[in-house]
Amino acid sequence: MNSQEYIEVSIRIEPYSDENAEILMAELEELPFESFESENPYLKCYLPKDEYSAQMLRLVLSGLEEDSFRVTDFSARLIPATNWNALWESNFTPIVVDGKCTVKASFHKGLKKTRFNITIDPKMAFGTGHHQTTYLMCRALLQHEAAIKGKIIMDMGCGTAILAILAAKMGAAHTYGIDIDAVAAVSAFDNARLNRVSRHVETYCGDASLLQMGKYDVLLANINRNILIQDIPTYSRSLRKGGLLFVSGFYTEDLPMIRGVAEACGLVFTESDSMDNWCRAGFRKPL
Repeated sequence: MNSQEYIEVSIRIEPYSDENAEILMAELEELPFESFESENPYLKCYLPKDEYSAQMLRLVLSGLEEDSFRVTDFSARLIPATNWNALWESNFTPIVVDGKCTVKASFHKGLKKTRFNITIDPKMAFGTGHHQTTYLMCRALLQHEAAIKGKIIMDMGCGTAILAILAAKMGAAHTYGIDIDAVAAVSAFDNARLNRVSRHVETYCGDASLLQMGKYDVLLANINRNILIQDIPTYSRSLRKGGLLFVSGFYTEDLPMIRGVAEACGLVFTESDSMDNWCRAGFRKPL
């Protein structure tokens, strides 16, 4: 049981949108927040009490240079010691992707087995990594099984490593996961071991600059629009000829922008998929 005291920071966003909240999350990545929750008009951020610095938060917020929104104020409150594991369990329901892949927690018992079964136990106090984009990215892997088996896969922004683990279970020769959040990188490693694929999965803490350590047959990036636009050129350079890039974490109306950046890098648009206005796109690097 995790009974540590936490600080909840509520940052008001004007105008509020899920996309603006995600952009703000990316801007706050240098601060030691463990997790986030969007609640119109606020982005709520959580971190251990001992790591909170109002001065540092003000400094970061004062340096924001976003045209789409502005931060008007923030407040902080102490959250008493709580059994976060119990709270997490009460909000985490299993997901089944196209009847082929089940993502569940270790406390889910008696579920019907699917072809691929993934057990995830996040380290973070809040949030499970479940999202429409996670579903879309899992579906992309399932629809391209021939491109996964025996290949080298990179899961960029791996989080709890759901995608990296699925690729390993689908027969990838080796899978790498990178996340800028050290807590997520550790969680990814532990989840790979929990799913008995740790020999095929390596996880690292860092950003897209780490991609230079190799070349990849398939690169997965479920992050957010701004980071994707920034890093797609690096993704393209890291792909082998004929390699596939699957990206998500943006809205359907942002697809033309994402596609334009990718095509400017020499990638060929192959497909898109959507769920509740969230989008996933696929690209191929020419031979």
